[in-house]
Amino acid sequence: MSNEVRAVRRRTFTTLALGMVLVVHGAFASPSIAQYDEPKYPAGFTHFDYADPDAPNDGDMNFQNYDELQSYDSMNPFLVRGAPAPDLKNLMFDTLMQRSWDELASEYPLIADDVNVAPDGKSATFHINPKARFSNGDAITAADVKYSFDTLASNQVSPIYNSQFANIAKATVLDRLTVRFDFREARRDAPLIAGDLWVFSPKWGMKPDGTRPSFDKIANVPPLASGAYLIEQRKNDKQITYARNPDYWAADLPSRRGMYRFKRITFRLFTDHYTSLEDFKAGHTDMRVEYSSGTWARKYVGKNIANGSLRRGLFPDGPAQMQGIFINTRKPQFADPRVRRALTLAFDYEWLNRLTFYGQYRRTGSYFQDSPFGATGVPDAKELALLEPYRPELPAAVFGPMLRQPDTTPPHSLRANLREAQALLNEAGWNYRDGALRDANGTAMSIEIMDDQPGMDGVIMPYVQQLQTLGIQAHMRELDSALYGKRMDAFDFDMTTYVYSPVTIPGGELTRRFGSAAASQPGSENFPGVRSKAADAMIDAALTANTLADLQTATHALDRVLINGYYIVPEYYAPNVRVGYKARMGYPKVLPNSYYAEDWLIDYWFVKPVATASTAPTH
Repeated sequence: MSNEVRAVRRRTFTTLALGMVLVVHGAFASPSIAQYDEPKYPAGFTHFDYADPDAPNDGDMNFQNYDELQSYDSMNPFLVRGAPAPDLKNLMFDTLMQRSWDELASEYPLIADDVNVAPDGKSATFHINPKARFSNGDAITAADVKYSFDTLASNQVSPIYNSQFANIAKATVLDRLTVRFDFREARRDAPLIAGDLWVFSPKWGMKPDGTRPSFDKIANVPPLASGAYLIEQRKNDKQITYARNPDYWAADLPSRRGMYRFKRITFRLFTDHYTSLEDFKAGHTDMRVEYSSGTWARKYVGKNIANGSLRRGLFPDGPAQMQGIFINTRKPQFADPRVRRALTLAFDYEWLNRLTFYGQYRRTGSYFQDSPFGATGVPDAKELALLEPYRPELPAAVFGPMLRQPDTTPPHSLRANLREAQALLNEAGWNYRDGALRDANGTAMSIEIMDDQPGMDGVIMPYVQQLQTLGIQAHMRELDSALYGKRMDAFDFDMTTYVYSPVTIPGGELTRRFGSAAASQPGSENFPGVRSKAADAMIDAALTANTLADLQTATHALDRVLINGYYIVPEYYAPNVRVGYKARMGYPKVLPNSYYAEDWLIDYWFVKPVATASTAPTH
């Protein structure tokens, strides 16, 4: 799917979790929750600005690989095991409330039509819309919501989910349509995390005799869920068709109006980038997100491109993802940060961008790139106050100007960077002898850079060559996506290219990605194995921040700790989303501020009326 800027390998939870003051409109009087001030959309709003409520809703759409899947083997998106069917969670599971994509963080009614946050912040009570239904027509009740929470908070699911809801102590059914969530800590993000709960029926997986296997054994049974689509057809492990539920109860809610305009959505999964591109150019695929600059610059050619039936569009993107070559610090050879810094110095971004990427990318220098939450310049007094207690364990660079990534633009050079890398390796006890870089015991440094995408060799192999120049026995190993996922879940790798998808406001995902506890939880997102008291303290400060300024202070400090810890060799990001699409495809005039590209295409695009399909301009 990509050989440069990657989609998230597995759809991970990217909630815009909060740690700030909530504005809740009334006790069951107005359902919106905002982080600061007033929600953008008042009570009685008709639709989100980035949705087109008048768009046609009777077209079919063919899509390709989603989240880099090459095949799938599960109908349950919440388990550690297996690869779930493409976009299953988005299309078939609704949440209690709906996040908007054009605010810092606000929630609006979906399954819940109202919410009341207790004055002490220790609980939140949700009222279920009496019209809410599962796909089989059963009413959604508070007991179903409790079941969904109890399941996703259990150890039967991936740690991504049970850690997400870890601050919710319990769910209590108050009456048929009312459920209360009690929180372990009165963090102000807690009510919104509860609102992000996916809801599914206890009948999912139930056998004819009324018994139901444990949730982690429900893998091949189509979900009995709450979303807009049903599974219409499964041909094999490389194709699936979803059909919009004609009885979807929420279609006319303001948070859903103008959404899910395709009557039918088919995903076909390809094992290589070339075949999927040719399929699109032949007109068999309606739209695709392009992650290769070379492909975008040179290969979007042919009859259908020339006659205008296929088009290309660049769409501004929001906060940038953190893409890099993740270093597994659980491996003893990577324990010393000087070694990790040396590995960073060996990566030549400028050469890649100039000669391979057609100048389409920018260098990543922050875990919160293109966001107000990323650190710049020197730490201010508030950042220093957070960092100072951890000075003994932190490198001095944390307290100075924000680290600049190694540069090879003249007067800088790769040769100079490699000399610096060699000196750092020597300081860390690694010296070149007998044809390899060896430690004091004579053990050679060997690094396997694991990947599951054929096209990534254009990025990884030049890096491998630079590592070999340093005497490191480096090589690339390409795996299929299923085996790759298993090894990542078990932290069984040396280095690999991966992506942390961006969020509008940092929150709960910080714990899952960088918290010390997550480093030892198989299946968590802490792939580098970050174990840092300083990082834990900055995460806690972010989660308990009461103002936007306090949150920014905490994330700026965390950014400095992570960047100077050299857990990732930062790569690059694209400032725009590149989309190839058929001329018959349309999209709303207003773009959201922050979005996951594939979800935007699937959730808000539509098939234009025939009369206009040939005349619409490219973006």
